[in-house]
Amino acid sequence: LFKGEFAAYKDCTIGAVSSKSTNLVSKVGVIFPKQETWSMLYDNYNQLKSMLTQKYGEPAENIEKFEGYSEPRDDNSRMHEVKMDRCKYISVWTTDKGQIELTISHGDYLDCFVMLSYWDKINTEKVGASAIDDL
Repeated sequence: LFKGEFAAYKDCTIGAVSSKSTNLVSKVGVIFPKQETWSMLYDNYNQLKSMLTQKYGEPAENIEKFEGYSEPRDDNSRMHEVKMDRCKYISVWTTDKGQIELTISHGDYLDCFVMLSYWDKINTEKVGASAIDDL
């Protein structure tokens, strides 16, 4: 894990996931700074989504909804829904080199943040093949 700047956002946590058996990095994730309000969280998500769309085109998959009994009507209730896992904001881009996923999420201490994940297609396939060999 590393701390630093990513896509003009300061204080991001950047992590690389690798398999011990293959020593290949198959996923890189970025957790953007936590936000205390829905408006800031949603703004981060929209800014990043706009930049990714500019670079990769329209997302292959895009879901932006709350899954509770009723639509939250204010900032506090939206943040509550994020913390209760009833907020599904996800955009996915598929490229020849892999997959990119942008989500609104929360951590163990109910910190809310935007997360960006990159999956390398070739290395993910190699890691999967290595796992199958273990069976």
